[in-house]
Amino acid sequence: MPLIRAVLFDLDGTLADTAGDLAGALNTLRAEHSLAALPLEHMRAHTSSGARGMLKAGFDMEPEDARYLTMRERFLDLYAAALCVHTRLFEGMPELLGELERRAIAWGIVTNKPRRFTDPLVQALELHRRAACVVSGDTTAKPKPAPEPLFYAAQAMRIAPEACLYVGDDLRDVQSARSAGMPVVAAGWGYLGEEGDPADWAADAVLAHPAEILDYLA
Repeated sequence: MPLIRAVLFDLDGTLADTAGDLAGALNTLRAEHSLAALPLEHMRAHTSSGARGMLKAGFDMEPEDARYLTMRERFLDLYAAALCVHTRLFEGMPELLGELERRAIAWGIVTNKPRRFTDPLVQALELHRRAACVVSGDTTAKPKPAPEPLFYAAQAMRIAPEACLYVGDDLRDVQSARSAGMPVVAAGWGYLGEEGDPADWAADAVLAHPAEILDYLA
């Protein structure tokens, strides 16, 4: 692996555990339709897929459904109203970020979450003054798995893509990094999406804990 000068993180399921608040919005929506609440673990694996994944988990609803757009907007409004109630950085992540800063290694966020949610969440987690860049799903014309968000982040930090390590918990994260020529590791502590075993994603490694990222830094 080349010399790493920056570490970029996916947000949901990698940097922060946002499942509780996404599940809360979904269960509120279910209550509005006279449905019982679902347990968090039922929904956890779907959170990396955003509103589409949550509506599939909570209502068995696909984007082709006639009610999908209306339900999606209501779900997103509910989430926006309470997006950092239960959300916290994953265990070990505060220490990792502190160590990166101590070593003068830049770090940033590249997520498919729209800016409408990303910016207030990053501020609520008190990371907005620390991150070298924050790239949302609508910052570039194409979100992950396209490479554009990672190219944008590298350019914003003035660091070559091959000198940035990307960390994500979804197959799209690995695909995006590979297309950008960026080293990538899978966050084994995350949600891991709906795409099966992360060992099959062709990442450089699957890590069990954020602290293991330090092993990839000089």
